[in-house]
Amino acid sequence: MKKVNFQLLCFSFLILVLMSMSVQNGYAQKTKEYGFGLGVATYSGDIIRKLDPSQIGLQGTLFGRRKFDNVWSLRYGIALAGLNAADSVRPLDAVAQARNAYFKGLLVEGHVMMEYHFLDYLAPHSPVRYSPYGFFGIGYTMFFGEGQAYQGELAPDEDGDYSLSTPVIPFGLGVKYQLQERLFLSLEFGFRPTLSDFLDKIESDETHLPRFPVDPDDGSGGASTVPYGINYGNKADKDWYYFLGVTLSYSFHKIECFNY
Repeated sequence: MKKVNFQLLCFSFLILVLMSMSVQNGYAQKTKEYGFGLGVATYSGDIIRKLDPSQIGLQGTLFGRRKFDNVWSLRYGIALAGLNAADSVRPLDAVAQARNAYFKGLLVEGHVMMEYHFLDYLAPHSPVRYSPYGFFGIGYTMFFGEGQAYQGELAPDEDGDYSLSTPVIPFGLGVKYQLQERLFLSLEFGFRPTLSDFLDKIESDETHLPRFPVDPDDGSGGASTVPYGINYGNKADKDWYYFLGVTLSYSFHKIECFNY
């Protein structure tokens, strides 16, 4: 039910964005901006609970932007990122060390976001050439990875390939600086909460890994001797990933003074 409600929310937001674009179409055609960005990406979930600088990957993005005025803009784009994590690098506890899970893979994200700049730095007589900004939107992510959820899951000749897709809610903060009249440099940090608990290949479903598996033929008399028979996923939360990077963009719009 929550997933359905979220999808309805995303659809409603997208409709509002498209309506805003149509209303502003006459102006927005003169305020196009395009750019690219580079940076790093990491994740948090069942292997990493907090941001870990020792387990990061590279990320890049291509985007376009339409400005409605000097503070509001619509941004749309696609991002690629490499994510990885392993219990062997920095295990959370003894159970995680015994679990020995790991994953790595490529993430592809499409997104639409609204940006709000807190300073009117584009005004002709503005004393500053920069502005902090916040952004919020919707997106959709596909992830193609390989890994293992626990020690012994994979046969020696298996790579553990898997894939998933999930809606995401991108939001974050940044600072944008006007290098030249039409050239802009930004530094931003973005959060991406997902609706999936499978980004790291670790789920909370006990059917994947019984808590106390018993081998009736091992001579133990019914007692479990498998050390990895544990509930290894946290069903109380979903996986997140994060982007930190810089962007460079060029504006094709005609500089105008907006009246408020």
